[in-house]
Amino acid sequence: MPGVKIGNGAVVGSGAIVTKDVDPYTIVVGVPSKPIKQRFAEDIVRKLEVIKWWNWSYELIKERLNDFYLSINEFTDKYYKAGE
Repeated sequence: MPGVKIGNGAVVGSGAIVTKDVDPYTIVVGVPSKPIKQRFAEDIVRKLEVIKWWNWSYELIKERLNDFYLSINEFTDKYYKAGE
């Protein structure tokens, strides 16, 4: 749909028709789509939205690749505190 925004990290189920904005890290399914679950707690979502690791350069992701195996709490604590 024109003008509909799908937030970072959102998951849209197969065949879903999105008619409204989808919040970051929300899972939506159905026709029309409805949210069924948040992927992470609100504090984690807030930290991920600040970190924006998906905007890191390829080289930086390669350098920090092992950190992607940390728990989500460890990862966000490490990079949110670092201001990245």
